[in-house]
Amino acid sequence: MDLSHWIERHAQAAPDAVAIRFEASDVTYANLARRVERAAVALAGLGARRGDSVAFLGLNNPAMLVLLFACARLGAMLVPLNWRLAPREHARVLADCPPRVLFVEPAFAAHARAIDGAIPATELSMLDCATSGPAPRGGDESSPVLLCYTSGSTGAPKGVLLTQRAILWNAVNSAHMHDLTSADRVLTTLPLFHVGGLNIQTTPALHAGARVTLHAKFDPDATLDAIERERITLTVLVPAQLSALMASPRWRDADLSSLRAISTGSTIVSEAFVRKVSERGVPVIQVYGSTETCPIATYGRAADALRKAGSAGTPALHCEVKVVGEDGAELPPGRDGEILVRGPNVATGYWNAPDESAQVFVDGWFRSGDIGHFDEEGYLYVVARAKDMIISGGENIYPAEVESVLLESPAVADACVVGRPDERWGEAVVAAVVLRPGSFMTEGEALALFQGRIARYKHPREVRFVDALPRSALGKIQKQVLRESMRGAGREGR
Repeated sequence: MDLSHWIERHAQAAPDAVAIRFEASDVTYANLARRVERAAVALAGLGARRGDSVAFLGLNNPAMLVLLFACARLGAMLVPLNWRLAPREHARVLADCPPRVLFVEPAFAAHARAIDGAIPATELSMLDCATSGPAPRGGDESSPVLLCYTSGSTGAPKGVLLTQRAILWNAVNSAHMHDLTSADRVLTTLPLFHVGGLNIQTTPALHAGARVTLHAKFDPDATLDAIERERITLTVLVPAQLSALMASPRWRDADLSSLRAISTGSTIVSEAFVRKVSERGVPVIQVYGSTETCPIATYGRAADALRKAGSAGTPALHCEVKVVGEDGAELPPGRDGEILVRGPNVATGYWNAPDESAQVFVDGWFRSGDIGHFDEEGYLYVVARAKDMIISGGENIYPAEVESVLLESPAVADACVVGRPDERWGEAVVAAVVLRPGSFMTEGEALALFQGRIARYKHPREVRFVDALPRSALGKIQKQVLRESMRGAGREGR
């Protein structure tokens, strides 16, 4: 069986149930099944076969979900393109995995024409033109179905290869995380070109027969409108989105009573932040993972949202997670080490990168590069990305620990700590701080926050106040961009 069977089965059981709500229009499961069938026929007519790739460039759109299930039926792979990238960046991705066909939303037509060497763009309307069928079935659970490019901190694109089996077991893990059923109403505002937007709740909701309200892109007012008007029960909001909502004058009085939980992740989320959001009476549950884990690897559940605030939860229902030291031996609770993940949801490797795949996917385990530890109850706490760790004077410094001190100040809205090359110490700790509107703080006052709180060698050498931190489409702080901007001479002393 392939993933398109999900839609066919729901179309048989509940044909009139709404699968996707988008821009005030409803797509029922029966209609979605027909659209997937037509799209599969259209793709086959364009020459797409098992193992081929099909690319999509555009904002969130039901057409991308139709393409995903049509590719699953054929055994082809969907390559969702990050619409925030420049044409030159898209050219690198398309050169790495040339698609059989590139579908482009009209708003991105000029952008597509500027991509060097790109294949001609195909209009989305082509997906609904085919009337003959049935489409051939070439896909099964072993077929790669999703190729997501992630650049990490190096800027070099890496195509993460996820099979239909990975999408299925990720959906099962999500159902356990959220107690997800066909009665749920899920709101998706994160970009579908990221596995966070696509696979934390969206594809799991379609697996469960639930309704997905899809927004083309995130807008705080539109998000609150949808939650109130459509009685949304579940949504994923990364910290940057939650901060935007909390900054809205509507946040305090918005009707959030329908929400059973808000899921968050994509970065280290502090206990203080979770508790602040939870003041509105909605459990905030964290999910930990990466593109390589589809992404659900560990998660909390609503019942433990406050008791374990700041934790990334326990290993997913169908996933193994362990923390190891430099020698590869598993570490006891409380000891920081690298986080490794194994399970049917894990990617098979990187596209066209056998050497890098062999370094990261070892004996069935995905080496995340993240640093963390389990507590005595088996709850995971993520401390830092390994590549984000600062080594100053031979001492390991985890930025999250330093950032948490800054974020406790009521004057600080956002903060990020990075390492800057230093001739004497190897690296110096420097911090970028965003103040809340109407707040004032000097560098001396910021540095005073650390006195008696953490070891002196962890204190920032410099604090710079900025208007905003550079962030990706998912709200992740772009630390490499920040490192470049923070270069320069700092003060002596520790």
